[in-house]
Amino acid sequence: MNTEELVTLLATRADPVDPGIAARRFALALLVAALGSLLLMKGVYGLRPDLSFAAQTGLFWAKFALPACISIGALAATSRLSRPGVKAGRAWWVVGAPVVLVWVAGALLVGAAAPEDRSSLILGISWRSCPFNILLLSIPGFVTVFLAVKGLGPTNLRLAGAAAALLASSIATMVYCFHCPEMSPAFWSIWYIAGMGLVSAIGAMAGPKLLRW
Repeated sequence: MNTEELVTLLATRADPVDPGIAARRFALALLVAALGSLLLMKGVYGLRPDLSFAAQTGLFWAKFALPACISIGALAATSRLSRPGVKAGRAWWVVGAPVVLVWVAGALLVGAAAPEDRSSLILGISWRSCPFNILLLSIPGFVTVFLAVKGLGPTNLRLAGAAAALLASSIATMVYCFHCPEMSPAFWSIWYIAGMGLVSAIGAMAGPKLLRW
């Protein structure tokens, strides 16, 4: 049997690909990730006591918008990298834009503050635990998003793992906002980003093993 005959044989036996399978996989993965992180957050940390008041402020929703915007870019990157031979393209720009904006906002805030107030704006009261709290809350999403990605046949496993982990951690960070008392953009620009970066680094290291198909 020559090559052309083999290709013809494989093509005639191939089932049609469902164009909506990726969307359904990611929709289910994100739903489970969000619910899992929420239940974990409520069980381990609890909601912040003044949430009803904080949620009435623009600053709270600005904090929430940081991981929410990152999640949009991370989802675009993950969905593209889940397909064989496809690059993330401009999705990384969508990820980077909110990071740059919060860095600028944090720098302006610290620069305008009195010298004795700057450390509290940057460190808050939870800088030691914040990245690791995000890491813990990312576990449900890490599992579900990796399962969704693996079933779609990624080829750049390290980069796909980093994107999938960033998606999981951005969802976890959105959930974490409902517990975290920090209201300084200077804090979010360092410690929220550090938490998401930590999970992404783990995803990059685990990708070649966990996403192999």
